Amino acid sequence: MNTNSRLVIVMAHYNNPKGLEDSLASINEPFDIDILVIDDGSVQKPNENRVREIYISGRVFFEYLEKNSGVGVAANLGLKRALEMNYELIGRLDCGDIFKENKCAKQIDYLDAHSDVKLLGTCADVLDNNGVFLHELQLPSEYEIIKKRMFINSMFLNPSVIFRSEILEVVGDYPLKYKRASQDYAFFFKVVNNYKAENLTERLMYYIVDPNSISTTKRRLQVLNRLRVILDNFYFGIYPIYGLFRNILLLFLSRTFTTQLKKKTKKS
Repeated sequence: MNTNSRLVIVMAHYNNPKGLEDSLASINEPFDIDILVIDDGSVQKPNENRVREIYISGRVFFEYLEKNSGVGVAANLGLKRALEMNYELIGRLDCGDIFKENKCAKQIDYLDAHSDVKLLGTCADVLDNNGVFLHELQLPSEYEIIKKRMFINSMFLNPSVIFRSEILEVVGDYPLKYKRASQDYAFFFKVVNNYKAENLTERLMYYIVDPNSISTTKRRLQVLNRLRVILDNFYFGIYPIYGLFRNILLLFLSRTFTTQLKKKTKKS
């Protein structure tokens, strides 16, 4: 039975102990937040003692998968443990990404004031892995716009979200049939199809674009799986049709090209 914190943050870890430590060191909130680290069969395991020295604003729990099974499997184990421990709220954070001060407090205040909102994300500043600013990530805040634009791309930044654990009874966990980092996109589709979900317009975190991430190195496969998600939710309408053709086009464009395009768009 959880008695200390309303919120637990689930973090999937794979061979990135420094990124894990940097992320935890960035959490600066006026209340305790518990952390659940799921190690996905890493060779470079988290240093539990060092993590607990760095993070003193709540409890830190560790779970270890025997072999590398993928971020979806690791995240789902985290969701399962969070439910077993009776947390009211579940957040996500990826190793290496950074929270700004009071990020979670602002989200929880909003959720407390809007009981009909079941999942809440934020916008972000996007950096490269050297900490160089690339562009702002602004996402729509209104639910009806989000629901339509989900057919274009995910309207939530996965490491930014906090959601009420009760929704898992209906939407379930991250669908593992979608590979290459598309499980979160499919999960958010299930959420918006069943519940009101929004974003705060404030940029409350730093999101790191890693050149070795799945989104970069396996981008074509990720887009193909995104197309599968779109087709599974498809109906004849402007946004589903536009999203389908847009993602087909993305099959032929590199991550570097689209990142540069976003930078130029923001400057113009």
